[in-house]
Amino acid sequence: MENSTQTLPSGGSTNQNKSVRSKTGCLGSTMIIILLVVILLPIGIWMWRANNRMVVKEEALLKQWANVENVYQKRMDLVGNLVNTVKGMADFEKSTLTAVIDARSKASSININADNLDEETFSKFEQAQDEFSGSLSKLMVVMEQYPVLQAPTGFLNLMNDLKGIESEILVQRNAYNEVAMDYNQYIRTFPRNLFAALFGFDKKGYFQSSAGAENAPKVEF
Repeated sequence: MENSTQTLPSGGSTNQNKSVRSKTGCLGSTMIIILLVVILLPIGIWMWRANNRMVVKEEALLKQWANVENVYQKRMDLVGNLVNTVKGMADFEKSTLTAVIDARSKASSININADNLDEETFSKFEQAQDEFSGSLSKLMVVMEQYPVLQAPTGFLNLMNDLKGIESEILVQRNAYNEVAMDYNQYIRTFPRNLFAALFGFDKKGYFQSSAGAENAPKVEF
């Protein structure tokens, strides 16, 4: 009997190897995709939550800044009435009154965009307000020398209101600093600081305490 040798077509083995490699490649790609999802999904969720938290904190800061602006505006309006009350006095110390008017005008001319409370602009605003407070304190001292001003009930009410506003300014400034500190600490803490600038969140300025700032200006009658 003759031995017969069967030879498999060479193409069959090649096709089978290609099929195995194809399946292996697909499996590898799937594993990579799954791995990327497992790694990137938590990061994406964390970034989403961090961004939302930054928004909440920034909105709280902007709300408190609005409170500061409101109380400063109340003082501006009240001092305007005060100036109108005393400027008609012929013998009143004009230089002191002029200093208050000029300081008030300067302070009201410096406006800060609430969305951009950068330290440089914030410092200019604070300096102008402090100069206004200083000139106003001097005006109070001069007014004590004019008993005729202390007689009308309307004037006394005006002075009491001003004293209350000065105290409220200190309260609102301190409250703003606390909210700003909370916001700044949050966006500057690792790893949030890596994404804060990307999200558009920048450090905000603070009010700096000056000597005697913890006390409202002394108003005596």
